[in-house]
Amino acid sequence: MNKIVREHYPVANLPEDLRVGLDADARVRVVVEVEDEVVPKGGTAFDFSALADRPPLTVEETLALIKQVREQDRPSVSMEEAVARIRALRDEWDD
Repeated sequence: MNKIVREHYPVANLPEDLRVGLDADARVRVVVEVEDEVVPKGGTAFDFSALADRPPLTVEETLALIKQVREQDRPSVSMEEAVARIRALRDEWDD
């Protein structure tokens, strides 16, 4: 992710639309980040519009899908590993 951070930036140097409501002599912290399109690991973003006209699943269909996912035997994650992953993701924002 591309990110630019400017500490103690003069409000007077900001574009007019960003100065609204701020004291002209104040200094601010400016963070600019490039918005990335969220793309799953599969490589392409999922188009949810295809689901808009689809009727909701029945209870039986839902249970069948749950059974199908459980049969894929995905590895479980321990509490410690889950916490470690979350902390690693959180720490990315502290850099």
